[in-house]
Amino acid sequence: MKLEDLKPAKGSVKKRKRKGRGFATGMGKTASRGYNGQGQRAGGGVRAGFEGGQMPLFRRLPKKKYFHVVNQINYGTVNVSDLNKYESNSVVNFISLLQDRKIDNHAQALKILGNGEITVALTVEAHAFTESAKQKIEAAGGKVINLSETSETESAE
Repeated sequence: MKLEDLKPAKGSVKKRKRKGRGFATGMGKTASRGYNGQGQRAGGGVRAGFEGGQMPLFRRLPKKKYFHVVNQINYGTVNVSDLNKYESNSVVNFISLLQDRKIDNHAQALKILGNGEITVALTVEAHAFTESAKQKIEAAGGKVINLSETSETESAE
């Protein structure tokens, strides 16, 4: 086999339609452009979304109220009062709360809120804490580990 013997597979290449080459071709006279008007002229045509001067659809529809935030982190939130069910001196983290269905599957990070009271000493690992949540956990004899701060210090090293 030689380079000049190569050719495309049968039926894979189709000849282009030659428009405006006579009545017999079926694409003669107006060359499938219709009769007079902007669309028949060379370089003619309208931009996408143009409706002939009618108020376009994108201007007729109401405007979107909120914009989608790119790279937004969906926090799973848990109140301090929800942590009372865990045993004393245990570690509470994202995975344990996910397994106990305290946060949903769409959550990408964990935030502890300060609503309620905590009576158990726990080690709580989360990506964010409110000030009141930190104070309540530490007042109960627990320990707070902020995962977002530890990941930033590790990347800086």
